[in-house]
Amino acid sequence: MTFPRFQKSLLAAAVALAGFTAAPAALWAQTTAPAVAAADQAAKPHVVVLATGGTIAGAGASAANSATYTAAKVPVDKLLAGLPELANVANVTGEQVLQIASESFTNDNLLTLAKRVSALVKQPDVDGIVITHGTDTLAETGYFLSLTVHTDKPIAMVGSMRPGTALSADGALNLLNAVSVAASKDAQGKGVLITMNDQIQSARDTNKDVNIETRAFQSQWGSLGMVVEGRNYWFRAPVKRHTNNSEFNIDNITHLPQVDIVYAYGNVQPTAVQALVANGAKAIIHAGTGNGSVADRMVKPLQEAHAKGVTIVRSSRVPYGFVLRNAEQPDDKHDWVVAHDMRPEKARILTMLALAQGADTKTLQRMFWEY
Repeated sequence: MTFPRFQKSLLAAAVALAGFTAAPAALWAQTTAPAVAAADQAAKPHVVVLATGGTIAGAGASAANSATYTAAKVPVDKLLAGLPELANVANVTGEQVLQIASESFTNDNLLTLAKRVSALVKQPDVDGIVITHGTDTLAETGYFLSLTVHTDKPIAMVGSMRPGTALSADGALNLLNAVSVAASKDAQGKGVLITMNDQIQSARDTNKDVNIETRAFQSQWGSLGMVVEGRNYWFRAPVKRHTNNSEFNIDNITHLPQVDIVYAYGNVQPTAVQALVANGAKAIIHAGTGNGSVADRMVKPLQEAHAKGVTIVRSSRVPYGFVLRNAEQPDDKHDWVVAHDMRPEKARILTMLALAQGADTKTLQRMFWEY
């Protein structure tokens, strides 16, 4: 055999050997790749998405309908299936707890949702919770959960201002950011959060201030941080009591007392106060003008309501600032409570929980300072 032919023989043998060894390697890769992918997915944090309806699950007649649509139409499985990017962030599972527009939320709905959240966070295989919710009462539900669910695990509330069928719909990115926050260890122990429009906000401090734009949720004390491309940037932390530090526990709550709101305005009359007392209200939140001001003709009806055992809480219809005790009214003399910086609808949440465990006015006032 000549040297060139010998070289060719060696080359052929090498090629054959390479083919022989490559075939099992390719086969091994094909058989193990799914297992590796499954293990990788299982190693990601487990986030449970609890769906309750709202605009984020809504649909409009056309892509041009950003404000005219039907809420609570899309079930959670379709909502999650439409966002495959979630799999890059966490192992996400979903449950349909409710399917309603949030303006229709009831006290029973609050209890149902909070008890489910409480049960899930006790599971060792659950790392975080996301709640999709209509924006109208999202902040109220978030505050309720912050007061009643005992956990350090992240709980993120999320909604959207536009249905998923609209041009420039905001729900998909909001949901992706919410899952990212709920899956993050640095979000632990910060209470219930609201994640919308790239902001990470405290559910306690935040309210819906704009009813059309995507920057709907604002806090007079500022956001806690931002989430950008899956990374959290924190700038402050909550200082009020919440979750594990709360004296309220949803596991022990079966009923919420009737607490109603009376709105102040020019020429206001006592009709609403009298009607609510007759209808069984246990407390009345007075949404006063300015610093929780009470019109002269409303003082006596509120005193009469208090004499019948109805707790009176002074709040303000002004969105920013806080109500000072004994400033506009002699609260000590009347045995009234001031809501501090809580807006009327959130003052109602705290008052319900306080009365549910028998708090008197002194205790309720302490709670408004602390929560």
